[in-house]
Amino acid sequence: MDMNMKKKSNIIFLGTGSDVGKSVTATAFCRILKHRGYRVAPFKAQNMSNNSFVTLEGGEIGRAQVTQAEACGLAPSVHMNPVLLKPNSDMGSQVVLQGQVYGNMAARDYYGLKSEIKSKVRESYQKLEQEYDTIVMEGAGSCCEVNLREHDIVNFEMALSVGAPVVLVADIDKGGVFAQIIGALEIISPEERNLVAGFIINKFRGDPGLFKTGIEYIEQRTGKPVFGLVPVFTDFKIDAEDSMSLEKTIASHSHARASERESPKSDQCIHIAVVRLPHVSNFTDLEVLENEPEVMITWLKTPDQLEKYDVIILPGSKSTVSDMTWLHERGWVTPVKKFADRDNKLVVGLCGGFQMLGIEIGDPHEIEGRTKKTQGLGLLNVFTEIEKTKVVRRSVGQDKLFGVKVCGYEIHMGRTKLSSSSRTEGREADKNFLELETGPDGAINSRGNVFGTYLHGLFDSGAFRKKFLEHVAKEKGILFDNAIERRDYWAEKDKNYDQLAEHFSKYVDVEHIIRIMEKRIDN
Repeated sequence: MDMNMKKKSNIIFLGTGSDVGKSVTATAFCRILKHRGYRVAPFKAQNMSNNSFVTLEGGEIGRAQVTQAEACGLAPSVHMNPVLLKPNSDMGSQVVLQGQVYGNMAARDYYGLKSEIKSKVRESYQKLEQEYDTIVMEGAGSCCEVNLREHDIVNFEMALSVGAPVVLVADIDKGGVFAQIIGALEIISPEERNLVAGFIINKFRGDPGLFKTGIEYIEQRTGKPVFGLVPVFTDFKIDAEDSMSLEKTIASHSHARASERESPKSDQCIHIAVVRLPHVSNFTDLEVLENEPEVMITWLKTPDQLEKYDVIILPGSKSTVSDMTWLHERGWVTPVKKFADRDNKLVVGLCGGFQMLGIEIGDPHEIEGRTKKTQGLGLLNVFTEIEKTKVVRRSVGQDKLFGVKVCGYEIHMGRTKLSSSSRTEGREADKNFLELETGPDGAINSRGNVFGTYLHGLFDSGAFRKKFLEHVAKEKGILFDNAIERRDYWAEKDKNYDQLAEHFSKYVDVEHIIRIMEKRIDN
């Protein structure tokens, strides 16, 4: 069959709750279908995350759709995630439509825009449908929240609007999988129930044979098939999107390396402390470092025993002024300053973290809140003002510490200026850290041990990561495994997608799902 003549098809993976594995399941099917010759693209109508990515169009989307696009062999597009909500308070979010900032608003105000939002969602879906023959979609959170049904645009509302068969994803590791599945079917409407083709049960541990009667019960009770019982797959990690995912990442990472930290080999590793800011964002900047075997990362909420670390990283923040206030209140300022004054120690700030390294952060338009000004850590001679317009762009350039090429993306409301005067008599002035095609960026002190930048994805640049880790190792006085020079991060990531697809293909009745997706059988 000529794949270019394929009938348009789609499928949507909805969840019985949050963090049940919808994104990973959708990613697996993107890869599976790509291997089978489908021209496939991912889609999520609405995402809520402060962990975003900048596409080639210069717009923001959620990280999960970036991962899914990579699994499809595609460049990410704003149309793969037309609505992105970036929480900036307990009550409201910054609304991003088709990659561009629409404004800050409370949930009630956002719901008032439903017709306009749905129009953008429909427009983006149709653009993808015109270019690709199969769309793999995922929902958000639980698909059966009664109180949110009226405002739904991403779960059953999306499935109904495009006539997509639904695969309901449940998480047996959470417990109560029977209640998850049967309860969900009881709550949804008959029309929605008719769209449900069957179920995938994720994160199984133990002997699958012991759950055979469980599968039989679910199928008998619901009249719908269980497509697969998928064992926990620890070798694949989709980019975390929210604080819940981050906390799980921190917990699993800490548990996995606890014994390593206690071993003699720990002394030969690079220890990095990352400040766990309350409004942390774009924490995937650190993922590539976490995957380096010579690096141990610890997320800290309190400045305890900082002297045992080699590097402190202040990550991005969706509410920089508030998080800087938190640093003052939690007693971080003096310990970080003392750390920076020590020999052989580095302090790095990424985006919001870069702003915090400066003298002062101003918010004259009250974009982030009522606090118009706060003092920074004072480690870099820069001043930041948060403005009404957001900078969203991909950037390429060279760093001034090692002189290597770097590339990444920028997402920031702040504008940071380097002061030409030295704050301390006799001290050399700070300089810009990067020279990008769009102009100078960031700052670095004269000692070269404190630097900050607006560039997300800095450590994804292999040459920079190699030089950075070698530099830290040299300062620490340890031998560094130069395997990083041979390690191809993107090739390893691509191989990981293949492994994920193989894992799901082994435990899921993929053929059955494809037949339903192509509407060859009555579901």
